[in-house]
Amino acid sequence: MLTIKRVPTVLSNYQEDAAGCGRNCLGNCCLPVSKLPLYAFRSEVRSPTTTAPHGELPADFFLNTLILGQWEGRMSRGLFRYDVTASETKVIPGKHGFAAQLNEGRHLKKRPTEFRVDRVLQPFDANKFNFTKVGQEEVLFRFEAGEDKACFFESASVDGSIPPNVVAINVSPIEYGHVLLIPRVLECLPQRIDPESFSLALHMAAEAGSPYFRVGYNSLGAFATINHLHFQAYYFGMPFPVEKAPTQTISIVKSITNNCVKVSRLLEYPVRALVYEGGISLKELADVVTKACICLQENNIPFNVLISDCGRKIFLFPQCYAEKQALGEVSQELLDTQVNPAVWEISGHMVLKRRKDYDEATEDYAWRLLAEVSLSEERFQEVKSYIFEATLMAEAEAPAADTNPKEEIAAQSITAMSPAPFPDGCLVLQ
Repeated sequence: MLTIKRVPTVLSNYQEDAAGCGRNCLGNCCLPVSKLPLYAFRSEVRSPTTTAPHGELPADFFLNTLILGQWEGRMSRGLFRYDVTASETKVIPGKHGFAAQLNEGRHLKKRPTEFRVDRVLQPFDANKFNFTKVGQEEVLFRFEAGEDKACFFESASVDGSIPPNVVAINVSPIEYGHVLLIPRVLECLPQRIDPESFSLALHMAAEAGSPYFRVGYNSLGAFATINHLHFQAYYFGMPFPVEKAPTQTISIVKSITNNCVKVSRLLEYPVRALVYEGGISLKELADVVTKACICLQENNIPFNVLISDCGRKIFLFPQCYAEKQALGEVSQELLDTQVNPAVWEISGHMVLKRRKDYDEATEDYAWRLLAEVSLSEERFQEVKSYIFEATLMAEAEAPAADTNPKEEIAAQSITAMSPAPFPDGCLVLQ
């Protein structure tokens, strides 16, 4: 069994408490008889039991009022372990524009543990910290499927027959507005993607309606620290480097599948990845990516997911850093930084814990760290074949090329680049 000494991030103020309640928590003892704010997103999947009010919500209501506004309210109440808004942030000079943040507070108040990294799927353990132990003051609102328009209720009873989805603050935030989406919290699901939960995450990105609000997922073995199903999300006011990287469309044999989802390969980036976008609906895109994630889970391949561009583009990163770390194959220089490359770091937002690393951060360092995350080309091709089989896709055979292979790839790279959904002149304020 591969194990590494881990110091997990503290995600809740109750993470280190002993079992037991005596407070207003998210467990079966308290939540079913509680009232919480409720945001019902646009969907016909399931309707909330409360009657919707008349009128439309403002276009920016979900992101600016509910998430960022309520998040700031929790900050004013002192619920966070440090003030992440005071953290220094800079763009590392270079072609790719990796962002570095000095977040020394995230390195404090942690407890040592043994973390198993060789099993992506592990059973839920009620004796370890899980989100049912979170106090309801950390919850911003419930997030449930509604009807044909979004509705908000300041106080709505929890329906015991429908396991609630909740959005809560991350008390050790990486960035402004850092929250957790916890699907069906009372079901105590382990950290594994299923169709309903992944669709929920895409709806969250779509409702936010901003390219600067991203949703991420880390599997076990890819630096998820809590084995209770959850996604992370936050607001970051500039494009991630991975979002600016070119992609090359993979030619799919259309007779194998009827969906309209486009699959590409990430180019000119240190981590090999697949990129999914398009489809005739959010559900179609969610279904394809869900099958890909389930394939990785069942084949015990750790992975990270970035949901970008308001839910319209999804990056899927199979990775192997923790395995290399456990086997002693990562350089001591990189280990000394204590950076665990999860979805945000892989996307190009480097969260650094030491002043020295922040001051001396270079594009070469970021590239070397992320290159250790990536599967080899041979392994990536093998994993890609697993995924295509699981999603009922087949890659078309490449025709014999008369041109220089490098020139052909370069040409394909340029034509495959999608227009960035971000305005020009984005700056990071320090």
